Amino acid sequence: MATAPVPYGRVTQQPPAVKEVDILWITAGLSCDGDSISITAATQPSIEDVLLGAIPGLPKVNLHNPVLAYEVGDDFMKYWYLADEGKLDPFVLVIEGSIPNEKIKSEGYWAALGTDSKTGQPITTCEWIDRLAPKAVAVVACGTCATYGGIHAMAGNPTGAMGLADYLGWDWKSKAGLPIVNVPGCPVQPDNFMETLLYLLYQLAGLAPMIPLDNALRPTWLFGKTVHEGCDRAGYYEQADFATEYGSPKCIVKLGCWGPVVQCNVPKRGWMNGIGGCPNVGGIC
Repeated sequence: MATAPVPYGRVTQQPPAVKEVDILWITAGLSCDGDSISITAATQPSIEDVLLGAIPGLPKVNLHNPVLAYEVGDDFMKYWYLADEGKLDPFVLVIEGSIPNEKIKSEGYWAALGTDSKTGQPITTCEWIDRLAPKAVAVVACGTCATYGGIHAMAGNPTGAMGLADYLGWDWKSKAGLPIVNVPGCPVQPDNFMETLLYLLYQLAGLAPMIPLDNALRPTWLFGKTVHEGCDRAGYYEQADFATEYGSPKCIVKLGCWGPVVQCNVPKRGWMNGIGGCPNVGGIC
């Protein structure tokens, strides 16, 4: 009697709890699409590794991102309509860009994606979130605009822009019981986002525990330390030896660096392939 095929040809490899998962990625918030561009530089893991099945244990992953998709028009939007109808399950919802307040305008809309087949009118970003967030197994805010509102949330902005948790509520949970997951950054650090997405995919596959988040809904292993704690210039800080001009290898806190209070791993992780990051290249945090 023939035995059932084993995934990846390994007896020890357990099949994922779900065979396939879609990622619906909204870039129709208020933003520049910089986060979508940023994640193309990820290597730990790369987006190609995730989508092409190179990582053991993951379900098949389908990405629907308007910046990166081959499809356009109705061919692209059909996945959103299927998800709205409950015919695309499971899926992860990724939000890029701050959320405008559609209730404070007198006419028109602030941001939209696609059109409603019944009315012929644009479907606002807020309406997509209202429709899809309750059906998603996980909801992720990608970049500073989506997580906390970004520059659009400054006082005086007529859109009333806010972060996703401000819109849905900080205690909101997905149908799978997951809180909103915030991965800030302007743009998001590519490996930080892809590593977070990888964790969520493993969790959906039944191979990882609940994702650990801090009180700002950020992954704790990525945002648990300050820039200062991972900075190569920290030794100069302890010696009270501060730079007085740019180009110095010494601590740049007196030039305006916020490293001692900002929680970010870029000094350790770098930006692309371990290279770059604000204080690593002489810039203030």
